[in-house]
Amino acid sequence: MSGRREEILDAALDIADEHGLDAVSMRALADRVGVTPMALYRHVKDKAALLDGMVGRLLATVLPSEPAQEQTWEERLTALAHAFREMTRRHPWAAHLLFSRPAITPDAVRAVDVIYVALIEAGVPEPQVPRLERMISTFVIGFAASEASGRFAPGSLDPRGRRGRLPDSELPGHGTLAPWLDLPVDLTAEFEADLEDIRRLVDAAAGRTG
Repeated sequence: MSGRREEILDAALDIADEHGLDAVSMRALADRVGVTPMALYRHVKDKAALLDGMVGRLLATVLPSEPAQEQTWEERLTALAHAFREMTRRHPWAAHLLFSRPAITPDAVRAVDVIYVALIEAGVPEPQVPRLERMISTFVIGFAASEASGRFAPGSLDPRGRRGRLPDSELPGHGTLAPWLDLPVDLTAEFEADLEDIRRLVDAAAGRTG
């Protein structure tokens, strides 16, 4: 990636951080970097290419700087998941973009390949690797998006308000779980527990049990 293209993509990330993803446009970006909109097309051919480039730029920040050959497959997947969660904390709008764009730029493809290699080394049969990669990526992005949007709001909530003011008899599951629904949530502990469940699933896919 050329230095000028990196500068343009970083400027697009800055605009999204300051004003939200909807504020990112070719004109706003041209104003930010001090060129005409037409001058941008030498580096990003259109808005779609700009968004794809932003995906790649974001995912570049979660990639290890050097191959971590001494790490186990579990350690590499865990490190990638933690880096991704931290990235979305810095850029709360990023999860929505990552959900909406394909991984087609070099950095984006490399991030997917890190997961592929970890799953192959874990012993997952090759035909199952793409499916498990999609599941892992969807979990990590979905958790990060829910956390960034406030969907996982901790603290005491009004159960009846959250249930849409339906009578308890119409929500037997909620009634059974009522003592647990409004407890403060440790999202980091929940994230770690979810990652452990994923590791068990990978082990099962690789034919390991126990």
